[in-house]
Amino acid sequence: MTSRTGGVSARRLLWTLAPVESALLAAEAAGAPLPAAVALFARVLLLAVAVVEAVAAVRGYARARHAGEPPRAALRSVAYERCPRVLVRLLVHEVRSLHSVWLWLRRRRDGIGAGDHAAGYNAAQNAMMWSWIGLSVVETVALAFLIPWPPVHLALLCLGVYGTVLMVGMQAANVVRPHVAGADGSLRLRYGALFDLRIPAEHILRVRAELRCPTGALLGVHEDGSLDLIVSGQTTVAVDLASPVPYTRPLGRTGTVRTTVRFHADDPGALIAALRDGDRPLSRG
Repeated sequence: MTSRTGGVSARRLLWTLAPVESALLAAEAAGAPLPAAVALFARVLLLAVAVVEAVAAVRGYARARHAGEPPRAALRSVAYERCPRVLVRLLVHEVRSLHSVWLWLRRRRDGIGAGDHAAGYNAAQNAMMWSWIGLSVVETVALAFLIPWPPVHLALLCLGVYGTVLMVGMQAANVVRPHVAGADGSLRLRYGALFDLRIPAEHILRVRAELRCPTGALLGVHEDGSLDLIVSGQTTVAVDLASPVPYTRPLGRTGTVRTTVRFHADDPGALIAALRDGDRPLSRG
């Protein structure tokens, strides 16, 4: 009990000290006077807590392996135990986005099997996404010339390059992770690396074209048990469900859609035809 409580305390202290360390680095880079004792104490404390967390993570991994978990599952369990779940999911989204760039360069798509129909959803926002990426490049180059202090210059350059790469990754993820109408009549709805909803064939009652322009962010959850997956401010296809389907939001919260799922597809007619041509009977309403 003491070990677990100590680990939690160390983790909280680590997440408290991390922004303090960032502030100290920014102050030093800007040339602000900083007492040497303060900087030394903060860094020694941060290093000590980081070592405690690293040792605890190694021990947790060893325990998981000893309990029979495979290496990948053991790493995942340690990550979820030692890190806040929101942070872990954000890191997973970033890794998937970067992997999407690799798939994009190889002209491959994720999760498309034999007989499946891939339905894109990104055409309406292509121009906007590439405009943001272009502005990010311009901003990164401009800051590289405008910032006179080398440490700040380097930090902003690294952040700008990484931010631009992540934006390219988001765009790539939207391309290589399309919606999928399975050959077995199932439906997989996605938005890049952020959202993935699988609807088995037996849960689908009816599919129809329906243009709507809902307001809100990516996901719209309604009191009637319906869910909107919004792209460029619109949805073009509606799927009525025969039974509830669980889903997971981008940051980990879960829910259940009970009635209707609405989403956007660039070619709704082709997607609907592919679903109706699946291996199960489907209402044509």
